[in-house]
Amino acid sequence: MADSNLARTALYDAHLKAGGKMVDFSGWEMPIHYGSQVKEHEAVRSHAGVFDVSHMTIVDLVGTDAKAFLQKVLANDVDKLKEPGKALYTGMLNEDGGVIDDLICYLTETGYRLVVNCATRAKDLDWLNKQQSGFDVTLTEQPQIAMVAVQGPEARNICANILGGSHADTIQGLKIFQGKYCDDWFIARTGYTGEDGLEIMIPQDQIGGFWQQLVDAGVQPCGLGARDTLRLEAGMNLYGSDMDEQVSPLEAAMGWTIAWQPEERDFIGRAALTEQKAAGGHPKLVGLVLETKGVMRSHQTVVLDNGETGEITSGTFSPSLKTSIAMARVPASAKDQVQVELRGKLVPARIVKLPFVRNGKKVYE
Repeated sequence: MADSNLARTALYDAHLKAGGKMVDFSGWEMPIHYGSQVKEHEAVRSHAGVFDVSHMTIVDLVGTDAKAFLQKVLANDVDKLKEPGKALYTGMLNEDGGVIDDLICYLTETGYRLVVNCATRAKDLDWLNKQQSGFDVTLTEQPQIAMVAVQGPEARNICANILGGSHADTIQGLKIFQGKYCDDWFIARTGYTGEDGLEIMIPQDQIGGFWQQLVDAGVQPCGLGARDTLRLEAGMNLYGSDMDEQVSPLEAAMGWTIAWQPEERDFIGRAALTEQKAAGGHPKLVGLVLETKGVMRSHQTVVLDNGETGEITSGTFSPSLKTSIAMARVPASAKDQVQVELRGKLVPARIVKLPFVRNGKKVYE
């Protein structure tokens, strides 16, 4: 029975037609899979898959102070974006250095575009609006724009072949982490799978036709289940699991997203992060590979040789590696071998450098 209180994307009927099993995802009725999560996962690693990500929140910023505003509210520095289309990944932090959300910020011809998580939409918009005082900046949410992610080694070629013309030229010319307008489409070479591919923002009335063209071209519709196993193999954080407002970027393997220079840029959370970095000894987020049979899941306890403990933040069975993998927040002293509590027993796991998989191949030692 459908829940009438849940929001639906413009592709809802297409999901049902494709056999999508619909679930409640942060207030949206979204497909968890279309029959086989593993088949969808493997399609992205070997060929191409398409995800409906229209539930993501798109916010455009314009105004003479847009850059200065983002330099205050984001931990990464938008001054790095030297030409329209360039993008960066960043945390948006509270005064204590905790992560309010992680997002992608694009420099556009007219200002900036943020793509933020649907689960944190209200909180993010409220926070941004509260910080606006004194800045000439206007924030405009774009709910009329739909968004799909076409991911996999063949994704860009298939999209270029379907669309042709200037759209194909735009797709073939994109560098990694770059997005460009093509008429009323915004096409970005970004993703959440560890594969090459595109995230495409399209007016809602055009999304259904494009989705069908992709399916007709052999692109596999993919649900939230495959999205999660793919991003975990790629060592990519999930907000609310791997980090939240009680966790700093330094504790979430996001240190690389903090722009410490220039020193005079006083972004929100900087003082707390500076203090934490100087003190050292804070927990860290690491990758784990299970050495036996079983599946690691979030909230399971990780035990170090010295008796200290940590916790798994995300865990799954990896379809690509045929073993269980996880991300875990562990004490700073953790290295090499740990034990994980599975069904009341301690079993061995190995700490590895993230990611686990990139472009379909195992990359850890």
